[in-house]
Amino acid sequence: MRLSRAFTGLLISVALTRLTAQPTVKPTPRQLAWQPLETTAFLHFTVNTFTDKEWGDGTESPAIFNPTKLDARQWIKALKEAGFKMAIITAKHHDGFCLWPSKMTEHSVKNSPWKNGKGDVVREVADACREFGLKFGVYLSPWDRHEPRYGTAAYNDYYKSQLRELLTNYGPISEVWFDGAKGENAKDMTYDFAGYWALVRELQPNAVMFSDAGPDVRWVGNEAGNAGETCWSTINTDGLAPGVADSKYLNRGDATGKQWVPAETDVSIRPGWFYHPKEDDKVRSGKNLVNLYYQSVGRNSLLLLNVPPNREGLFSAPDLASLKEFRSILDETFKQNLVAKQPKLTDKQLGTFTTLTANQPITIDLNGEKTFDRISIQENIANGQRIASGRVEYWDGSEWKSLQTFTTVGYKRLLRFPEVKSSKLRLFITNANGPIELAEVGVYKASARE
Repeated sequence: MRLSRAFTGLLISVALTRLTAQPTVKPTPRQLAWQPLETTAFLHFTVNTFTDKEWGDGTESPAIFNPTKLDARQWIKALKEAGFKMAIITAKHHDGFCLWPSKMTEHSVKNSPWKNGKGDVVREVADACREFGLKFGVYLSPWDRHEPRYGTAAYNDYYKSQLRELLTNYGPISEVWFDGAKGENAKDMTYDFAGYWALVRELQPNAVMFSDAGPDVRWVGNEAGNAGETCWSTINTDGLAPGVADSKYLNRGDATGKQWVPAETDVSIRPGWFYHPKEDDKVRSGKNLVNLYYQSVGRNSLLLLNVPPNREGLFSAPDLASLKEFRSILDETFKQNLVAKQPKLTDKQLGTFTTLTANQPITIDLNGEKTFDRISIQENIANGQRIASGRVEYWDGSEWKSLQTFTTVGYKRLLRFPEVKSSKLRLFITNANGPIELAEVGVYKASARE
């Protein structure tokens, strides 16, 4: 992952002044299928797990990789029970060690003592995902500190050959992750991203591809778990190469963007991305993970949470406990929508919606007088992202009182505020760049454990 990075490029400001109607930019079917996954998982696992490093240098011996109790079913079952919808394995990190028996190198599990060199971590994860109904993704680091061809044009052919192995031998792949991280002293290397992406489109046409600025999914600009309070799914990629964009721009997107490239919020459950025994008492709590959910999914992003297997090849007890608590809290909070049944706004279908114009109020009746402190708002993103700002008011029995303002909505906006009691709300969209297609509204009382 990005432990160091220099950001360059144009900082494009997004002002929340009155927007004019923009040409409609819409997601592709693959992007539209990706966004509702909401929570997906990273599995950072390689020789670093055994050397206690974050970035390996490529000189590690395959002999150190020996997770004697490796159980990918344990990983994926735990993720399934915690509500995660996809798992992405680090098939090759920057050290160049391959978790599958690649024909392109000897630096792989085929020369490790694990399963006497007959093991394949990528296959075990792919099989477990199919068994438990999760989508499957792969991370293949372009930076390779072991391969001697790195820094030459021949490396691009090497990389594409490894990519082809992953794309053709493990069934359907839903996301391919191209990490832009590279050390300051790394060899100069021009990646053939156009060729990499063309190969994915050819062999796994339904997969979304992540890199810093797309083509399908962009980096959120930090690894703290924070999407921008304002977060557009659109950006301008013209003239941007992967890894060349200001982090603040990626964090919030661009209201006038010409390309649909939604943000993905990657963050680890531990301080590091790989397992380190000294971090067993530093695992994020379930409550902390819930806060990350609000700051990512609740701001029109997707939460990609890293859960690293330990040296035995298992999820550790603290990580399992946090995942369980995370899902329990969310289930408790969102189990009952207090909005009185309104078919177009409470059917959990973004394709049914109410069309509004800016500053046209819509009243949301509740099932009697209720106490609440959370609101969920969603747009029909199949037709683009329109809402730039809005506000919510509540009826106190004699007059309307201001409750909260917000900026972008997109797939989902979650609002948190001190609890109030009311029988109805009033929602205003105060600024939009086109006709507003309000798809879902939810009102909830948060779990006491939040």
